Amino acid sequence: MSDATLHNATQDPDDFAVSISDSIESFIVAVTEVAKGDEPDSAVPFLLLEISQLLLTGGRLGAHEDFVPDERYEPDIGPEPDVDELRERFANLLDPVDVYSEVFDPYVPRSEPVASRISDDLADIITDLRHGLAHYRAGRVSEALWWWQFSYLSNWGPTASAALRALQSLVAHVRLDQPLVELDGLDTDSDVTSDEEQLAEEAGKVMAAEIAGPLGLRGP
Repeated sequence: MSDATLHNATQDPDDFAVSISDSIESFIVAVTEVAKGDEPDSAVPFLLLEISQLLLTGGRLGAHEDFVPDERYEPDIGPEPDVDELRERFANLLDPVDVYSEVFDPYVPRSEPVASRISDDLADIITDLRHGLAHYRAGRVSEALWWWQFSYLSNWGPTASAALRALQSLVAHVRLDQPLVELDGLDTDSDVTSDEEQLAEEAGKVMAAEIAGPLGLRGP
């Protein structure tokens, strides 16, 4: 089933590409601005909104029939822009809640939770999106759409979904005035092989109110 069937039977493919690229570029610009840390009090709510909107774009790509690039082999786009500074900025900005626990694939039986970082997620998402944007700006529209669709299904879609769940959970803990588990000792370099009980043993209790102010979240 094509995206045209889902949305508009008369939609011009060029209009679809422009809409997707505009949404992706808007996300990159907005998230890069958040990383500057000029408004730390609004960082978490803003990221929640931006990732939610990006996943709507991803859903449109996922629902569309498969894109086929014009060339058999992907053209070279040159060196990838460095995202280490962006990653570090978000790690500092989100330090109290950057690390979270995630089940990588919900359809794998008895999947063990793994440690992830929102800062890593955002850097990885932007890397994928920029890669496709480089093709788009070079006039290789079919290559860009193929890349965005493929990487949505294989990487940035699951990554954005995981980050969104973490951010939504954080907002819910604060708004519902529930204790938040701080994953002390749990890191992305850890070899996490136990179940949720071990995660609980590694965690220390931190009241959501302690992080609500710095992260721009307010109770009811």
